[in-house]
Amino acid sequence: MLNDLYFDAKTRMKGAIQALEEDLAAIRTGRANPALVEKLSVQYYDSPTPLQQLASVGVPEPRTLLIRPFDPSTTKDIERAILASDLGLTPNSDGKSIRLHLPPLTEDRRGELVRVVGHRVEEARIAVRNVRRDSIKEMREYEDEDMISEDDRIRGEKEIQKYTDEFIGEINHAGERKEKEIREV
Repeated sequence: MLNDLYFDAKTRMKGAIQALEEDLAAIRTGRANPALVEKLSVQYYDSPTPLQQLASVGVPEPRTLLIRPFDPSTTKDIERAILASDLGLTPNSDGKSIRLHLPPLTEDRRGELVRVVGHRVEEARIAVRNVRRDSIKEMREYEDEDMISEDDRIRGEKEIQKYTDEFIGEINHAGERKEKEIREV
């Protein structure tokens, strides 16, 4: 029973780290990267749809992204989504494709991106702590129902805390790596 709880907690904590890594991949550094826009939400027939389902994204030059919509009628929707995002990029469209030119990062923009990374890292830490809280709550319910002993609950809480510390360490490391990447000139 506790092993199932441990497995569930670990799986959910790993999910928080995966979500963080996807978020961090979407934060731009000095080079163009398709991950920067792939998860961008586009209003398509009044439904939010990830850009990667509506277009192909390529990198023809180191500081340029080329977005080719599968359906040219979605070009305007994609442009609107890019302008509304926090990317700070202006799309250039020829009606069939969209080019995004990534200007070199200024020191101010690097600082903003580092703050965004810090915010995303904190959200991931909160997600991991919420998993810990839920797991401990579940163990206490098991104890109240006499399914486990107090000693098992205490051991379980220590085990869950160990997982929490491990995953928060991974989250911090991922955040530090991304900050270093952003600060590179």
